[in-house]
Amino acid sequence: MGDVETQETRGRILRRDATLLKHTVREAGALALSMFRTELKKWTKGASSPVSEADIAVNDLLEEKLRSATPDYGWLSEESADDETRLCKDFVWIVDPIDGTRGYIAGHDDWCVSVALIAGASPVLAAVFAPALDQFFFAARGQGTALNDRPVRATTGTALEFSRMAGPKPLVERLKQGPGEIRLHPRIGSLALRLCRVAEGSLDAAFAGGQSRDWDLAAADLIVQEADGNMTALTGDPILYNRRDVAHGVLVAAGRDRHASIVSHFRTRPLR
Repeated sequence: MGDVETQETRGRILRRDATLLKHTVREAGALALSMFRTELKKWTKGASSPVSEADIAVNDLLEEKLRSATPDYGWLSEESADDETRLCKDFVWIVDPIDGTRGYIAGHDDWCVSVALIAGASPVLAAVFAPALDQFFFAARGQGTALNDRPVRATTGTALEFSRMAGPKPLVERLKQGPGEIRLHPRIGSLALRLCRVAEGSLDAAFAGGQSRDWDLAAADLIVQEADGNMTALTGDPILYNRRDVAHGVLVAAGRDRHASIVSHFRTRPLR
């Protein structure tokens, strides 16, 4: 098979998968919304991570729909046992059935369904759906980012307006020059949604503290990148997905110029 034919075949596959992803994430969001603010069984996973029966129901729906349509793809989800055969797959679905479960259980609106398709170590398709807010972000590599089918862009410039930044305050305070208290944007419970706010321009920059996982980041990463933003480790190194260790360190997302300025700042003043 020639290179052109290979590219055409890959393009057809990704167009098919884009349609599948949009429909499935909308269906998953509708299910999550139908269970929102109802009496749910809930428990704690690990040291302090909350889980509800809604997380499991949404995960089951996503897995059944996506894996039955793409049986050769790998699967990595916060709510599924890890199957390391994913490491050998050309394409892998990376899924957070409900990102922001703590807020979801509390009845807050800032939660979402987050799904990305990874090729190699990078996302090629991404959907983040916040059904309680009626906001559906979608991105395909090389095709831009849309919010509810309208193109969006990250903000430009390098100025640091702290009220338009979100993330751990002790981290963001390291950007402060001179005395005085800083006031950040109110906390957004879903990390994926926090990062997507950079893509649609309501935030200038967003940070993630250490120990986020692939499923927290992969979809939002492509959504930011395709909105003329950048999202990397604080060192400027790209984020690689579908590795054996799916944990990540401190990250920053912003419009390209602002991102470069923030990374430059932390290169000269690294975290200890």
